[in-house]
Amino acid sequence: MATERERPVKSPCVSICALDEHDVCVGCQRTVDEITGWGRMDNTARRAVLSLCEERGLKSGRFLIPPRRGL
Repeated sequence: MATERERPVKSPCVSICALDEHDVCVGCQRTVDEITGWGRMDNTARRAVLSLCEERGLKSGRFLIPPRRGL
């Protein structure tokens, strides 16, 4: 059985897919490259993207999902 760290990190997609003026999704706060590359990323890269999403969301005031802790 896979441990929590071994299981694939879930996508932060919230099905609100619209890009802002900086080409960042207003729903999940990922860039186009992060969205399209998600399936090829390992868990370490995905956690790094989630941290960036949290930073972007907090900075923009558009964080639609609660920040993830303990990644």
